[in-house]
Amino acid sequence: MPKMKTHSGAKKRFSLTKTGKVKRAHAFKSHLLNGHGKTTKRKRGLRKGGYADVTNAATIREMIAYK
Repeated sequence: MPKMKTHSGAKKRFSLTKTGKVKRAHAFKSHLLNGHGKTTKRKRGLRKGGYADVTNAATIREMIAYK
């Protein structure tokens, strides 16, 4: 059986913690950051990482199997 390939997009966006949770970054942090309805408080919150939802975690783990 051939090796599985790591999903190129997933390996850039997700990583695993030591306990096996899937870490991710928040979306909506790339542009329109001044004066377009995003408050300072909201932007500050987007800086922090988050964890992928448990319903998606198994799929993401498959995509980054060797990471």
